[in-house]
Amino acid sequence: MKSYRKEVIMRTTNEIVSKLREHQSSTPSKWHENAEWRMANKSWLRYSQHIAMMMLDKMEELGMTQKRLSELMGCSQQYVSKVLKGQENLSLETLAKIERCLQLPILNHLA
Repeated sequence: MKSYRKEVIMRTTNEIVSKLREHQSSTPSKWHENAEWRMANKSWLRYSQHIAMMMLDKMEELGMTQKRLSELMGCSQQYVSKVLKGQENLSLETLAKIERCLQLPILNHLA
């Protein structure tokens, strides 16, 4: 009886492992590298996230879309989307454009 039960458990386990392998990604996960990157860059990422939140609030207040902001800034909508995710290392030039286009004193709030 015990050997039959053990055989059923082994077969079930093998089936589960087989199913998991079928759905396994062919590319390895980069979660560890991503976590290390976030730790190494956490000082400026905090600022970037804060700026993104300020921008989103102001855009909502103005009823402004990402597309419209990108037109005003002279950049792509994809770049504005990246900035709004809060993981972009912004240059002073970009910060000045954001301040001008949104009438948002970013650097005053960060001091």
